[in-house]
Amino acid sequence: MELNPYEKFLAGQEPIPVLTSTADRLYALTAPLSGVQIDQAPATGKWSIREIAAHLADCEIVFSFRLRQTLSQKHALIRPFDQEAWATRYAAYDLDTALSLFKAARNWNLRLLTTVTEEDRHRPTTHPERGTMTFWTIVETMAGHDINHLQQIERLAAV
Repeated sequence: MELNPYEKFLAGQEPIPVLTSTADRLYALTAPLSGVQIDQAPATGKWSIREIAAHLADCEIVFSFRLRQTLSQKHALIRPFDQEAWATRYAAYDLDTALSLFKAARNWNLRLLTTVTEEDRHRPTTHPERGTMTFWTIVETMAGHDINHLQQIERLAAV
């Protein structure tokens, strides 16, 4: 597995502007949609827009912990999670709550990122499936992950 499987979505962009704009982009993409559009899965086993938003909220919580763990431990071991297992409970979440949580957690993480030094960017951490990476690899992963899911939502919203 790659250190950052979402690097291709980032395509050389700086991660902070991506991270800063994602919440507003999510609101703009979903605001004009009907409930049917929000809840319509594109195919069996694929997530609806609401489920993608719930996944983004979950991931922001995970990234929040990983960032802080990496900054506070000498060489942290971050834990993977089974996104499909977590997704089995997404029926409990509505779009507005998912977006609100995502935005609040993202803003919290963005504040943390204002404190990061050049030395912090290079702090090592290890993901058991991806290997040893730096703090900044996590930040770049977050941004690429955002772009990937924003593109999915754009495609679903256009249907």
